[in-house]
Amino acid sequence: MPVRSRSQADTLLGVEAIIFCGIQGSGKSTFYKQRFADTHMRINLDMLRTRKRESILLAACLEAKQSFVVDNTNTTIEARKRYIQPALEAGFQLLGFYFESPIRDAIARNLGRPPKERVLPGSIVRTHKDLEPPASGEGFDQVFVVRVTGNGGFEVEEIPPNRPR
Repeated sequence: MPVRSRSQADTLLGVEAIIFCGIQGSGKSTFYKQRFADTHMRINLDMLRTRKRESILLAACLEAKQSFVVDNTNTTIEARKRYIQPALEAGFQLLGFYFESPIRDAIARNLGRPPKERVLPGSIVRTHKDLEPPASGEGFDQVFVVRVTGNGGFEVEEIPPNRPR
């Protein structure tokens, strides 16, 4: 399990590192815009384009004690480690949001995006095959599952610690 600095965690209550996990078209960016745009910096490879830029922005958030959301697919435990360990070491509260979506729904939402923002349906299928939902054992203080509702909103449910997905 990742290591957290307890003294920092005690002094940084309310400073959050949020890691999104889900296939393309599952609602991650829309959820960010609705729930976190006013309070959390967005770290997103689609916008930043390179891991170098992403690393610089992550380091700035950690140094400034600025809450942030990593809005990428983050489908594997290995992919999430690059954010989890530094956030824990900096004393951030760590939250995981798993965006559960049927592939067909994600593909349909993807087709509703502007053409330059769409991904190939095969990419969504491949990402789904690699998907490892987040779990408390990775170091998360809380893990939530998010589902898109029929009216364009979201249903959010906390997953109890150590419950298998």
